[in-house]
Amino acid sequence: MTPPTEPLLKVEHLVMKFGGLTAVAGLSFAAKAGHITALIGPNGAGKTTVFNCITGFYRPTSGRIALTAPDGLQSSTHLDLARMADFQIARRAKVARTFQNIRLFAGMTVLENLMVAQHAALMRASGFSLLGLIGAASYKATERAAVDRAVAWLDRIALTHRADDPAGALPYGDQRRLEIARCMCTQPRLLCLDEPAAGLNARESSDLNALLRDIRDQHGTAILLIEHDMSVVMEISDHVVVLDYGRRISDGTPAHVRADPNVIKAYLGQEHDELADTLNGGEAV
Repeated sequence: MTPPTEPLLKVEHLVMKFGGLTAVAGLSFAAKAGHITALIGPNGAGKTTVFNCITGFYRPTSGRIALTAPDGLQSSTHLDLARMADFQIARRAKVARTFQNIRLFAGMTVLENLMVAQHAALMRASGFSLLGLIGAASYKATERAAVDRAVAWLDRIALTHRADDPAGALPYGDQRRLEIARCMCTQPRLLCLDEPAAGLNARESSDLNALLRDIRDQHGTAILLIEHDMSVVMEISDHVVVLDYGRRISDGTPAHVRADPNVIKAYLGQEHDELADTLNGGEAV
């Protein structure tokens, strides 16, 4: 695992332009392994664009996105995600993400959704079908490990009893947690979550907070979070980065960001007392 003193992810001078529009303007920040880093800001601040650059959906106009990955027992290497294809970012850099809209395979069962996340490893173990067809011991061991991992995550999100139900039949909050568990079945170093609390009620948000803390504390996974629900952000984040018009305007602990005049000014011109309530979790922004 990357030492906690060294950032797992470094975004350096990131620029993303769409024609004459600059969506991200020279952004730099870092995220540590075993930390939850929240990326917040008013609508249109460039948060999802940053995610799309990190995960390979967009190729940045300029800048560097470096992820530290193990390279043998005693050393590590820095992968520049800005120059890698999206499938390489997922497979080699081990970056996983969710989207604002749930993207489960609704017609597959809950268990099958967790198994399909491990498809690449299973295909390699099967020799791209031949070893699987003849029932090779190496393939059977990989398959058993994949099932065990899927079942362990079903237990963690309390959905074991729904394992054989279609994923699309689950309540909304359960689908959100299943989507995160599916990402975790890929054993990511960096988990990118795009508004995971969107549409959740108070109980579901509490369950989400517990799940994300568990992923941080028990697995050491770095979590990069876009979220408008400040009750989630301020409760679970170790580090908060605030964007406005594609630029970083604040960077620090939740307490630091909550008191920063630049943040207060950026949020729709709200008065100090009104915004303080919002940043303390009184309402979503």
